[in-house]
Amino acid sequence: MKKTIITVVGKDTVGIIAKVCTYLADNNVNILDISQTIVQDYFNMMMVVDANHASKKFGEISDEMTALGDEIGVQIKVQQEEIFNSMHRI
Repeated sequence: MKKTIITVVGKDTVGIIAKVCTYLADNNVNILDISQTIVQDYFNMMMVVDANHASKKFGEISDEMTALGDEIGVQIKVQQEEIFNSMHRI
């Protein structure tokens, strides 16, 4: 299974988790693990998802998630697990 890492960062507002999770469910992306924290007014979420059965290609999902982030006032990044691991290796 190829995993995808999704990060969401920005000012906390109502509905961030709901909108992100609704988008994923609508596109047949399964959430495997999720962690979210709020530090003062700042929201941070990291998700590990399985997009193998997604109804759209990776690039399209990534672009649409970026646009969703712009719409709700947060930054959303979608990365394949291998790329994420390479970028965060010491």
